[in-house]
Amino acid sequence: MKTINYARLCALFLLLVLGASACTDAPAPQQPDMHGVSEDDKTISLDMWIISNDQKQYHDLLEVLQPYLDANPDLTLQIKVLDWAPAWSTIVKAVAEDEGPDILQLGTTWVPAIAAMGGLADLSPLVDDIGGSEAYLPSSWQTTGILGDPKVYAVPWYADARAVYYRTDAFEKAGVDPDRAFADWTSFREAMHQVNGTEIDGTVMHAIGIPGNQDWDVMQNFFPWIWGAGGDVLTADSKEAALNSEAALQGILHYISLVEEDLVDPTSLDKNSRQAEDDFAEGKSAVIISGPWLASRLATPEEQGGQAESPAAEHYAIAPIPAGPVGRATFVGGSNLSILHNSNRKQEAWELIRYLSSAEAQASYSAVTGFLPARQEVFDAAAENEPGTAVAAFATAVSYGRTFPSLPEWGAIETTLVNRFSAIWDLVVEESSYNEERIRAELDDAVEEVNSILEQYHQQ
Repeated sequence: MKTINYARLCALFLLLVLGASACTDAPAPQQPDMHGVSEDDKTISLDMWIISNDQKQYHDLLEVLQPYLDANPDLTLQIKVLDWAPAWSTIVKAVAEDEGPDILQLGTTWVPAIAAMGGLADLSPLVDDIGGSEAYLPSSWQTTGILGDPKVYAVPWYADARAVYYRTDAFEKAGVDPDRAFADWTSFREAMHQVNGTEIDGTVMHAIGIPGNQDWDVMQNFFPWIWGAGGDVLTADSKEAALNSEAALQGILHYISLVEEDLVDPTSLDKNSRQAEDDFAEGKSAVIISGPWLASRLATPEEQGGQAESPAAEHYAIAPIPAGPVGRATFVGGSNLSILHNSNRKQEAWELIRYLSSAEAQASYSAVTGFLPARQEVFDAAAENEPGTAVAAFATAVSYGRTFPSLPEWGAIETTLVNRFSAIWDLVVEESSYNEERIRAELDDAVEEVNSILEQYHQQ
């Protein structure tokens, strides 16, 4: 592992690189003035940073934490909400400058980079308190450290995956059989053409909503198609880039061909995921690929920040992402909880994380947010006891889910991929039709940049 000083220099460099890519149209949540309970007569104060594009997650977290706060009246918890778009650069800057909260939420792919900076406390001696690795989804636990390093730097908080939401009424009106529609790429394309232009309640739908270069998940949006075609970002040993393989190219071409064939509203490519999800909820598209949070939003009344009164709320179902030439694949991510290395309240921070890791808190948080519980027993119970629910549907998605390698240099690699995939969408939008050779050139450039990142890191 690199020394902390070197890692922090790299982090500051990455911060400058990431500044431009962090500017998206994602809504910035308004910060409450005070979080948790009053400071009157309190003796312990913890700071916690969470990441969300709206305030619902903040209120959901307080709801789940209320029993813990009631049982610990000497605790003041202050929660800061970061918008996902600039969160990475905010966190890197704070850690590089020895600042930040006691408890930090991290996207699963961010843990190794922040750990390599020396920013996270080693939680390895404590993990038996929460049941150890076997208590969690394997895909979640493998994101708690650095590949090749046995130390644990974070605890899985919640998981998410991607699956297909579709309008059942539109499919029925268009005569589309959902069981066949999502079988594979060929049947999916046929179904999209069949449902395209279906009119429901006076609104003519496009077949599918696809967020483009403005989306914070632009990389994750491409990879189910890359993986489904047999491609990947790195070689099996994670030592070289592999994104310009013929399989990866074919997966990308298939994905963007949905735009070329007029199955997507052109304005969708100027939107982010939340805006595309809103279009689905409002009846502008018959299909969207999203995570379990959308199901929660569609079940939540408008006055509570949800869309339960929207046209889609009573007329949708969830299906697996269609299988590519080598099978089904979807991105499985989520968030972990970590303790910053410089926290003076590590024991108190761990007690709160242990509470959020309990089966009761995991079940409660999943129920109010729609995120998947990262704890295996809670996940299995929800999937088994709640057939037909979003958790049950996404349990299937997790079974064929994939994630990215837990490398310290992944932050820089992800920045490269986000920039290159955004550039591909620019080609599609600006040229009105994609050019295969131009896309291949973007992938070649991405491979060159990723290999440079890998080489520079391993030379240290």
